[in-house]
Amino acid sequence: MDEYIDKFKNLLDRISSDVDYSDIRAIKSNSTNLIMKDSKIQEINSGLNIGARIRVLKNGAWGFAYTNDLNKLEEISKTSIKLANSLSGDVELSDEMVVEDKVKINTKIPVSDVSIEDKKELISEADKSAKVKHVVSTTVSYSDVESEKLFLSSEGSKISINETIIAMFLNSTASSGDVIQFGHGSIGGVTGFEVLKNADIEKFGRKIGENASRLLKAKSSPSGNFTVVADNELTGVLIHEALGHGVEGDLILQNDSILKGCLGNDIGSDLVNIFDDASRVDGFGYYPYDDEGIKTKINQLVKNGKLISILNSRETGFKLDMKSSGNARSTLNEQTIVRMSNTYLEPGDMNFDELIEDVKEGIYIKGSRGGQVDTGKGIFQFSGVESFKIENGEVKDSLRDASLSGDILNTLKEIDAVGSDFKLSVGFCGKGGQTVPVGDGGPHIRIKNAIVGGSN
Repeated sequence: MDEYIDKFKNLLDRISSDVDYSDIRAIKSNSTNLIMKDSKIQEINSGLNIGARIRVLKNGAWGFAYTNDLNKLEEISKTSIKLANSLSGDVELSDEMVVEDKVKINTKIPVSDVSIEDKKELISEADKSAKVKHVVSTTVSYSDVESEKLFLSSEGSKISINETIIAMFLNSTASSGDVIQFGHGSIGGVTGFEVLKNADIEKFGRKIGENASRLLKAKSSPSGNFTVVADNELTGVLIHEALGHGVEGDLILQNDSILKGCLGNDIGSDLVNIFDDASRVDGFGYYPYDDEGIKTKINQLVKNGKLISILNSRETGFKLDMKSSGNARSTLNEQTIVRMSNTYLEPGDMNFDELIEDVKEGIYIKGSRGGQVDTGKGIFQFSGVESFKIENGEVKDSLRDASLSGDILNTLKEIDAVGSDFKLSVGFCGKGGQTVPVGDGGPHIRIKNAIVGGSN
């Protein structure tokens, strides 16, 4: 995209006298998507995408327009100005550093150098490995994108980024005739094909199939208040969904967060330290600069149980008398909003045996099948993938259909032990009709007096 820099810069210079602020984002990407259902390829999509968006701010109102034809930049600049002129608002931007930078993410095996046949072979291995006893259906999806991104602003920022994102997701369904259970897993990263080539795909697939099959014999989970031990994945979902969305500046300004007005307050136990860090290259939510050209960094949200920061764009940062945290993200054809990146709970110093040794009666819940969150009321419910009884410090019977629910502020305060292990999951987050890659995770944790739902 570097060949367009002068063209973009000249356009911003020409419209500068008509607006208070303007920026251009452009992306050129090559992508491949494959879907295999029950060992048969259902879909293969591969192609080149290119597009640009111009965004202008005038008299407190945004106007933006998007095109897939870079010969229409003049046209969309006029459209964006016309839209801004037709509106009025109260938007102002926080003062931020002007940046010039070029970033290229290192890859050992570019995904564009790998044939479609090799990619098909990879997902076929995952599919075949998941077909253990009682597994009746599998779905494997694979996607990769190589992108060149360019950002220029009327303030003088000029940033180019070359990056790759790759992921594979596997779902398995097991049935015993009258009971159906599911398994799910994912592998991916902001790297080249090596992240999958170096993985043990046979082990990955077999584990997902076995998880679904094993649940057929599991007993239904009891309901009530228990001490709960959550695994890395469920910890990540809890932190992302129940806490992370609540600290997004736009939701706070919309009065849709239980955490509005809670800066400086204790919202968790002193073991709770929560971060959002887009600069982590090992996280699926990595990006070096956000979509407003702000360099990313570690943002600590909760320190020893106290809420110390929130996530902001330049717009929400100004309104909240703060700086941008580098969390403005969007697709090209949508308005920029505040989004998480890699959101996680910091590990502690306890191993798994230490977490459960004092538990007389509890539930160990692993994974998440999704759930519901009301950020305004601060309540949540997540369905676990697999669970186990804990009796007198030992993991016992396998359980199914257990859920964890509660009030996020009370739940964080009930965390009384934090494991020393750590894992970030690979996934996507939807908000406002937009989907972005994210990582969430943490260690195993122990929660007292947690509300567990089940069919017993």
